[in-house]
Amino acid sequence: MILSVPEMSCGHCKAAIESALAAVGAKADFDMESREIEVSGLPLATVLAALKSAGYEATPLD
Repeated sequence: MILSVPEMSCGHCKAAIESALAAVGAKADFDMESREIEVSGLPLATVLAALKSAGYEATPLD
């Protein structure tokens, strides 16, 4: 699934998101320029909850 994460703007953001997703067992590919991540391995609700716990709101694009 591809998610838009508008508040993701720097390396610190990427690290925080990677850590939150790793904690729940998800893997992500980042496109920092478009502020999108592609996540696999978990249901959408789990991914969104992990991102929210790290302080990031995300919107599914597909």
